[in-house]
Amino acid sequence: MKNRTLKLAGWLLLPFSGEAFAAWEHNLQPPVTRIATDIYELHMLMLGICFVVFVGVFGVMFYSIYKHRRSVGHQAEHFHENTTVEIIWTIIPFLVLIAMAWPATKTLLALKDTSSPDITIKATGYQWKWGYDYLKGEGEGISFLSNLSTPQDQIAGDAPKDEHYLLEVDNHLVVPVGKKVRILTTANDVIHSWSVPAFGVKQDAIPGFVRDAWFRADKEGTYRGQCSELCGKDHGFMPIVVDVVSPDKYTAWVAEQKKQSAAAAEDPNKKWTLAELRARGEKVYSTTCIACHQANGKGVPNAFPSLDGSKIVNGPKAAHINIVTNGKPGTAMAAFGKQMSDTDIAAVITYERNAWSNKTGDVIQPSEIGSAKK
Repeated sequence: MKNRTLKLAGWLLLPFSGEAFAAWEHNLQPPVTRIATDIYELHMLMLGICFVVFVGVFGVMFYSIYKHRRSVGHQAEHFHENTTVEIIWTIIPFLVLIAMAWPATKTLLALKDTSSPDITIKATGYQWKWGYDYLKGEGEGISFLSNLSTPQDQIAGDAPKDEHYLLEVDNHLVVPVGKKVRILTTANDVIHSWSVPAFGVKQDAIPGFVRDAWFRADKEGTYRGQCSELCGKDHGFMPIVVDVVSPDKYTAWVAEQKKQSAAAAEDPNKKWTLAELRARGEKVYSTTCIACHQANGKGVPNAFPSLDGSKIVNGPKAAHINIVTNGKPGTAMAAFGKQMSDTDIAAVITYERNAWSNKTGDVIQPSEIGSAKK
């Protein structure tokens, strides 16, 4: 009997052990910034206060019900006009409120202090990817898109998947450890949200508005988040991956990015062949268009139109260029004029007009794209 009692007590105390808290996956992620640590401590403080209030209120209530029940002869008491009771039940909640409001206000003010950043980065939400532009500080001028890197057929199929298959992207955001990074968020189409729990950052990205947040990572590593607004069909496939590296590695990364940008710079007046554009366009289509319009170009009935046999794809080039470049308001068709280079837009349009049953033979040159941008 004694062993059974000890075992029961052990099970009851297990949820309150440090090992259990460390193993639970329903709590916040381990913080790696001062702000995230403050948020975590505030979260635990609020839970503790709520637990104490819960035990106190329900303890008094159940004690009163049991000890002052009619069956043992107690009569109902009246507390009207009892000044002492009214003072007590006013002062105690006031003290509880102050105990909660002070650290919450302090943390909230710190969250909003985006002054004096070392690096400023703009994060633009697209359906369904992130675009990053390094605006100020070391790395200024670097720009790239960040897409989910796991192929759609692997996500939907039975192929083995690692733990990060929905949280891996082709281009990671890279920042140096110990530096204050200001994130400016906006969106190109619908409301998105840039969220990395380990940094204590969750900021909505709203079309036509610029919001900001900041973080200073204290530990090197790779940290992951996701868009946390319901932004459309592929909302669940819009992850965020941030690499926090040493200052030396960051400097080397910046140099490499700028070297690649210089090497990738293309002559907008270059004349491409049909074969060259189709090959490049197929790659662009597989990363940008395939989620909606599908690999076979048939789209998704009642959701995303088919490109195979489409009147726009097989019609005048100008209409096709316009819809890819500027999008279609009121639909999920995004404007890719600011997301992709003129060469990539020309390539994917050329591919679409010469893929599946479409055989227009048209070759769209990059020089034709710039004039169509609004």
